[in-house]
Amino acid sequence: MKRIQHVLVLWCTLLLITACGGDAGDNHASGPDGAETSNLDRPVKTTMVNTGERHSEQYLRRGNGSEIQTLDPHKAEGVPSSNVHRDLYEGLTLEAPDGSIIPGGAESWEISDDGLIYTFKIRKNGKWSDGTPVTAQDFAYGLQRSVNPATGSKYSQILAPIKNAEEIIAGTKPVESLGAEVIDDYTLKITLNGPTPYFLGLLNHASTYPMPVGFAADGDENMFRAGKLISNGAFRLTEWVVQSHLDVERNPYYWDNENNAIDKVRFFPIEDQSTELKRYRAGELDMTYDMPFEQFKWVKENLYDEFIVAPYLGIYYYGFNLTKPPFKDNLELRRALSLAVDRNILTEKVLGTGHIPFYSWVPEGVLNYSNARPPEATMSKAEREALAIELFEQAGYSKEEPLEIEIRYNTSENHKKIAIAIAAMWSQVLGVKAELVNEEWKVFLENRKQKQVTQVFRAGWIGDYADPFSFLELMHSSHGINDPGYNNPVYDDLLSQISAEGNPDKRRQLMEQAEAEFLKDYAVMPIYSYIQPRIVKPHVGGYQSNILDHILSKNLYIIKH
Repeated sequence: MKRIQHVLVLWCTLLLITACGGDAGDNHASGPDGAETSNLDRPVKTTMVNTGERHSEQYLRRGNGSEIQTLDPHKAEGVPSSNVHRDLYEGLTLEAPDGSIIPGGAESWEISDDGLIYTFKIRKNGKWSDGTPVTAQDFAYGLQRSVNPATGSKYSQILAPIKNAEEIIAGTKPVESLGAEVIDDYTLKITLNGPTPYFLGLLNHASTYPMPVGFAADGDENMFRAGKLISNGAFRLTEWVVQSHLDVERNPYYWDNENNAIDKVRFFPIEDQSTELKRYRAGELDMTYDMPFEQFKWVKENLYDEFIVAPYLGIYYYGFNLTKPPFKDNLELRRALSLAVDRNILTEKVLGTGHIPFYSWVPEGVLNYSNARPPEATMSKAEREALAIELFEQAGYSKEEPLEIEIRYNTSENHKKIAIAIAAMWSQVLGVKAELVNEEWKVFLENRKQKQVTQVFRAGWIGDYADPFSFLELMHSSHGINDPGYNNPVYDDLLSQISAEGNPDKRRQLMEQAEAEFLKDYAVMPIYSYIQPRIVKPHVGGYQSNILDHILSKNLYIIKH
């Protein structure tokens, strides 16, 4: 763990704002009139579908951010883990490269007229990586394992639409009562509490992945290691060297193996974005997980043909620990800190990558949905800062008697830059003395979850499915990833009404009402709406962006180069 004293913050921020973007480079392209024009003037690409003769060696190397926590799909959280799980496992449904829902482990399904019963026909040619059949029992067991309190899943609440799931999670009903009924070896019936428009999309989430009946029933983490792990996806695990690499190879028993071009994938856990860029330029990676903010302009200018910036269904925010002082029962303080942050400076000067300043909770552009917006979204900078000072004093603080707090974030130069800038804004406007604490990913997640040492913490959320409820349900009082410890009975009741509402218009109204209810409590500080910048080698074929950034290795191939 490294600490950066608050006395350095203002100087570092000034350097950031004046140095953002890096060197422009010398690459140029011709404009419509034949004159040379910088790549900086050209629009960035949102997708890249390269084609060409295929290479004899189909080996894909992917940057993957932080080291993953576990290969147990029912226990993991975080995007890096999900990227690996989507290669190893397959749910009842699957996503096409454009993000649309297609059959996966189930070849077809029927939905009852009232939208409460889904009957899935499991593929008879579906196989585990050891060659044994994947059955309806395996899918039912996977769902039961996710909601079983003994598993310790942080994602169990996501399965609340399934009959009896919430009662099982609460420990008031047995696991066997879950509304996932095995009709026969290849027929599974799932009964819901209410119509759930996003349910088919939910069924390709890791929490719904099948598991061989009885596998790892004793919670033995060693079962999720090379030589023991059994998976049903396009790939199977061959090696996992922590903090070095994770290798998977094609699963010859996968039902659609003939359409998978890739023989081997190596995932690299690289937390430092500048290091990842260097390894990419050195030819060690075929695609990056992310890229450093300060190199955005340089990459666009010098690697334009390999640079992609795609829409991304996610938000970046700071959470407040509501279970302890100083933020417990102190709405004025939470709101004052949020008001003192200039999101325009963060996105335009510190990031400089096209991220969108954000005050709401549900990202814009989701279905037919209108975001709730707090009053400060339309205030001027001067108005926000004046109100921040007033509320700060009401909360019992001033520049003479400043608040002293820690900002906690996981190791990343991008997160560090944002934390430095926010601490500087709090210092300048309110006199806050903030100490920055960075931690390795697994430690960081555990500290957030335990809520013992956290005060202010960096967080982000990417939609698990393209529906506002993927964001709203996160802050249910019993959700395993509700790291602020938000607990509002009115909000919980609205979520229950949403889950039971079959009328789309009424459901939308309830979701907008729930978002407004959540925002007025300032449990979190939304900062910006995500985009996904990435660099992909021209020899990677089939790459297509989608709003959830679910890039399955089996949809790619290596072009001869």
